[in-house]
Amino acid sequence: MNDNQLLRYSRHILLDDIGIEGQERLLAGHALVIGAGGLGSPAAFYLASAGIGRITLVDNDTVDLTNLQRQILHTTERVGRPKAESGRQTLAGINPEVEVIALAERVEGARLAELVSQAGVVLDCSDNFATRHAVNRACVQHRVPLVSGAAIRFDGQISVFDTRRDDAPCYACLFPPDQQFEEVLCSTMGVFAPLVGIIGTMQAAEALKLVAGIGESLAGKLLLLDARSMEWNSIRVGRSASCPVCGHAHGEQS
Repeated sequence: MNDNQLLRYSRHILLDDIGIEGQERLLAGHALVIGAGGLGSPAAFYLASAGIGRITLVDNDTVDLTNLQRQILHTTERVGRPKAESGRQTLAGINPEVEVIALAERVEGARLAELVSQAGVVLDCSDNFATRHAVNRACVQHRVPLVSGAAIRFDGQISVFDTRRDDAPCYACLFPPDQQFEEVLCSTMGVFAPLVGIIGTMQAAEALKLVAGIGESLAGKLLLLDARSMEWNSIRVGRSASCPVCGHAHGEQS
């Protein structure tokens, strides 16, 4: 690290758990952020400020006036612009040393698998089950840890799915793809603005821990937040041997 980097990241370097070696791992890290909206905004903010070397920011949507209540990457002047490009502009203002790859496209199939395979950690900041399951499948395939968050109304949740560990569940163990879950969208149900900030910031924290190799992740644990009472509940989540996504993969490794 050069002198400017030593100053910029000095409060990380002062932490025994991180230090210079941990910060250098962050500088060499690559995070894939799926979604530049309510969750992706605070997540990307903290990844960039903390010095993740490369962020690939994926979102095929454009900035809308209704986004600005909570999607803090964007500004009034950027209404109508692609969210990925708006996000890159904001992150460059925070930390110009971070390489931000802005992809204003909907990624799926082989393209999604390619992007996941190139990342050290994936943050799912999307808002629908189809995308979450697609991202999970790619992460299991390429053994890349996944930090998943969700928020609607006053309810938030976060977990880490790290199938590099043979005992760790994947997203499909918790939400089987063949089961029907009610799809609730903030465009129809609403969402408390700071809630996405809380969950998205925690996603950044989990991703930074994974890249720096510090602490214990949320793998095997689902945290649920009721922001009305500001109470957390923690649920233990085990791997399902019959999971159609990770069950076969784990079976091959044993």
